[in-house]
Amino acid sequence: MNPLRVLGAAAMIAAALTTASVAKGPLAMSEPTATFVPLTWPDLTKRPRPAPDATVSYGEDSMQKVDVWLPRGAGPHPVVVMVHGGCWQTKIADRTLMNWVADDLRRSGVAVWNIDYRGVDRAGGGYPGTFMDAANAADQLLVSAREYNLDTKHVVAVGHSAGGHLALWLAARSRLPASSPLHGAKPLNIAHVVSLGGLPDLEATAASPDNGCGTEVVAKLVGTGRRDPYADTSVPRLLPLGVPQSLVNGREDRIIPYRMATDYVARATTAGDRATLTTVPNTGHVELVAPETAAWRTAKRLLLEQLGVPDRQLDIAR
Repeated sequence: MNPLRVLGAAAMIAAALTTASVAKGPLAMSEPTATFVPLTWPDLTKRPRPAPDATVSYGEDSMQKVDVWLPRGAGPHPVVVMVHGGCWQTKIADRTLMNWVADDLRRSGVAVWNIDYRGVDRAGGGYPGTFMDAANAADQLLVSAREYNLDTKHVVAVGHSAGGHLALWLAARSRLPASSPLHGAKPLNIAHVVSLGGLPDLEATAASPDNGCGTEVVAKLVGTGRRDPYADTSVPRLLPLGVPQSLVNGREDRIIPYRMATDYVARATTAGDRATLTTVPNTGHVELVAPETAAWRTAKRLLLEQLGVPDRQLDIAR
């Protein structure tokens, strides 16, 4: 499955990501700095793609899948729930875009529960489907943990871009109003969230034409015809989460405006949550999920610290 299928024309996006022009619509960018050349999606996706150890279905749709990445050894394995981005649209990205960093964690002794979900552009996606898929995919971990010997006592979530929003939202599910169709009785408990260039505030995203996903997609995600479509979908509305949150953003990210991170951290902190922002210089959007970069090393260190896994200089060879 192609991990970058923007409006049916991956070549168009590859071109957009390698030029300095200002674009409009999905994955738009502002002018890059003169000295920094960001990674492009082809820089990542043209590499040999590592493969997961297993795939679990949590529904009948082809996108209702979870890839399981297992480290060597008997376990029980510490586990990360991983959520891909792509502007909440299946045609832009799927879970395979995270394969390289999932493999990097696997080599470091961490299991990865890499979820997929129906985007707003797919039948059943949008509200409530996209959210319910993310929730059901996460909760499937509790069902399958014994089969794969996964330790669910201290689960950490990580999400990239739109997946950063969903990862934070997964940690906020206990805060959902009982009247919401998204409310669940016993959601997976997430102990810490790492958001990589995320879009946690959907209201701010909808009001920000300079964000790379555009504004129209938000209405498709949260639904229309409801009195308050953000009450159970936008993370700031659910603050305080009661869960520590670490945001990692590239200072030269031309897809996600930097203020999306600073504004959210300020709101979360004011609400009483422990939320931090790590800014990585000379880093765009793709670098956040490329295993050789300073941005991913930063994110990985945060994940390993929260899981109590040593940050090895030399990863465990498979």
